[in-house]
Amino acid sequence: MPFVITEPCKGVKDKACVGVCPVDCIYEYDDEPMLYINPDECIECGACQPVCPVNAIFMDAEVPDDQQSYIELNAEKTSE
Repeated sequence: MPFVITEPCKGVKDKACVGVCPVDCIYEYDDEPMLYINPDECIECGACQPVCPVNAIFMDAEVPDDQQSYIELNAEKTSE
């Protein structure tokens, strides 16, 4: 179960999660308002979750109901 970045990251793009990711699976795109996790590269270590200042990172099975679309969004954005 990979981790997913959700709506609270929008407009914040705090990169603390990028710095702790041991496999560099968190991506920033200049034209996007948030960061994204590549689910195929995520090793599910959980290092990113506690450092997120806006609590935007969840395991995919724990993403809140109103944020479910971010599971697919993370996968789509990082596979382009």
